[in-house]
Amino acid sequence: MSQKVLLSEKEIHIILHRLACQLLERHLDFSETVLIGLQPRGIFLAQRLSQILKKDYQVSNISLGFLDITFFRDDFRRDGKTLTANKTQIDFLVDNKNVVLIDDVLYTGRSIRAALTAIQSFGRPKEIELLTLIDRRFSRHLPIQPNYRGRQVDVIMEEKVKVCWKEQEGEDRVYLIN
Repeated sequence: MSQKVLLSEKEIHIILHRLACQLLERHLDFSETVLIGLQPRGIFLAQRLSQILKKDYQVSNISLGFLDITFFRDDFRRDGKTLTANKTQIDFLVDNKNVVLIDDVLYTGRSIRAALTAIQSFGRPKEIELLTLIDRRFSRHLPIQPNYRGRQVDVIMEEKVKVCWKEQEGEDRVYLIN
């Protein structure tokens, strides 16, 4: 198994700031916008963006939540593997809010479809957008596209994109694994 670095720590830092600026351009004060990171890996990206918006751009009223989609997936109970659920932490209503779903890698689109179903448990959003660090554009099973993307990557189906976060793996890096 070989791996190639797709994004270095510095590149990730630049991309995160660009994504934060794009969010600011669209939502400005975040009074009607909520950020929701998808469990398990999208929460690191959501937390980082929230920190950047608060610290570097003085946005004070960011609602940040985490959504577990385990039991909303269409492959739930299909392959016989025991799935481990994560904790959903959304302590606000999404009724008439602009919801930004955040995940690290957009691959087939099935996780996002599950998130669209799961978010309905918390109200009816005014609008839902998608932000992703990596967009694997040629591997969709569903017609889902991100509103905000860090990097678009063209890889073959057998290759895997792995996002590493300091909080979990001790480094910020994105790898392409053969």
